[in-house]
Amino acid sequence: MGRITDTVKFLLILNVLFFIGSQFTGGVAERLFALYYFENPSFQYWQPVTSMFMHANFFHILFNMYALWAFGSPLEMRWGQKKFLFFYFSAGLGSALIYSLVNYYQLHSGMEALLSAGMGQEQIMELLNTGRYNTSILDFVSQDTIQGMYNTYNGMALGASGAVYGVLVAFGLLFPNVELMLIFLPIPIKAKYFIPGIILLDVIFGITGTPTGIAHWAHIGGALFGFVMAWYWKKNSFDNHRWN
Repeated sequence: MGRITDTVKFLLILNVLFFIGSQFTGGVAERLFALYYFENPSFQYWQPVTSMFMHANFFHILFNMYALWAFGSPLEMRWGQKKFLFFYFSAGLGSALIYSLVNYYQLHSGMEALLSAGMGQEQIMELLNTGRYNTSILDFVSQDTIQGMYNTYNGMALGASGAVYGVLVAFGLLFPNVELMLIFLPIPIKAKYFIPGIILLDVIFGITGTPTGIAHWAHIGGALFGFVMAWYWKKNSFDNHRWN
């Protein structure tokens, strides 16, 4: 995990340029390039790709880019540039897909509950767009459900985490016995235990809906797509056939 490979270097530079540029746009870059819920008017078709290069703050991009360098470079050396690039963007797009599908299910489940409670479609759309609603509806639907619907409809996702989680899973499959260490837990842990452990935490937080400010289902989506691709390539010995 020492040398930085060409494609990883390109991705690092692109992410840093997006991050620096977004600091001078007054939120315009986030509104254009972050990923919005696909039924929201702010959604644009390019956002599943561009959101992979947007980050909320310095530590967000720092951790993602460190993981991309540390785990992505060995994969690129193993697979080659074109195959690694295909893998990276496929994991990122898979992350956006799973994240959006989960949001769709959660939002429309809430809408069904509101319709069953007697709220009209126009009132629901006013709630989603403005956050305003008749508090009498709280007799039938919890405030957490309503707040969750509003946040899902108006929130945005950004960051390379989905693609990076795909990279993490692939690294764990190809290099399972490499020992890794957490900064706050300086104990060597093999990749085959460490990586499933952090994904399990995302699954727990995602299922329980624990508010952490992290798009856990995006992480899970990237990990899932990354696992399927890396497992298939490894199973079929495809990683011996370079694309470039």
